[in-house]
Amino acid sequence: MIFSTLEHILTHISFSIVSIVITIHLITLLVDEIVKLYDSSEKGIIVTFFCITGLLVTRWISSGHFPLSDLYESLIFLSWSFSLIHIIPYFKKNVLILSKITGPSAIFTQGFATSGILTEIHQSVILVPALQSEWLIMHVSMMILGYAALLCGSLLSVALLVITFRKNRQLFYKSNGFLNESFFLGENVLQNTSFFSAKNYYRSQLIQQLDYWSYRVISLGFAFLTIGILSGAVWANEAWGSYWNWDPKETWAFITWIVFAIYLHTRTNRNLRGANSAIVASIGFLIIWICYFGVNLLGIGLHSYGSFPSTFN
Repeated sequence: MIFSTLEHILTHISFSIVSIVITIHLITLLVDEIVKLYDSSEKGIIVTFFCITGLLVTRWISSGHFPLSDLYESLIFLSWSFSLIHIIPYFKKNVLILSKITGPSAIFTQGFATSGILTEIHQSVILVPALQSEWLIMHVSMMILGYAALLCGSLLSVALLVITFRKNRQLFYKSNGFLNESFFLGENVLQNTSFFSAKNYYRSQLIQQLDYWSYRVISLGFAFLTIGILSGAVWANEAWGSYWNWDPKETWAFITWIVFAIYLHTRTNRNLRGANSAIVASIGFLIIWICYFGVNLLGIGLHSYGSFPSTFN
């Protein structure tokens, strides 16, 4: 009873903080960035991280098993993973570009997990026999950490593509403008050219940073995903007598692994870095959500215990 009440309190605290942080983020998007508001949102995510940590520990103690047995618990752990990735650059003070992605990701994941949509599966239940194994912590935690890192890296690649597309389009329009302007104004072309050159320089620096951190985060996520798939294969052999069963979840996990293996391969070729590799990572972003969330909508296969409740289906 005490653990249930504490879990209920932590859930509402984290959801309340998330709602406030979302409001602050919307304000900073509509208005010029306000330093105090931005700092408040950053501290709010840190407080949310500790609340989620307490929630997971409380649920672990009350249920007697690691809280990764269903979709609700995995969403909470996914939000915790986003928050963990977010805290690292926050304390280092030099990777703010990464926090722009991890912060909103943690906010919306936690908001969805603690909303009323998944109310029916908030209650902890006894593990099915297949999940009663020490491999639960190893396999599922590695997979969720891998999903979180790959999603963050993919979003950085999406941002890279957006900025690159806008840069190329503006350069095209401005090059035509320069031709007309040079015909009428002559001397002002040099001033405008220097202005846009400085602007393009900073934009190019941003693109390089996005490419750099996207590669680093995806590499980390790929390592987690690989460990998760291998440990899952060993666990499957113990539980079902086969290392691989071509279950829908397993199949899409393998597809996800292949897509990001292609991304890492493209990074070895200098001519394919930047926008080309970012396109592969952007495709991977959709594949991850199909693997993690879309398969759960079907509610079929050996991993159906992670699906939505039947009433929601």
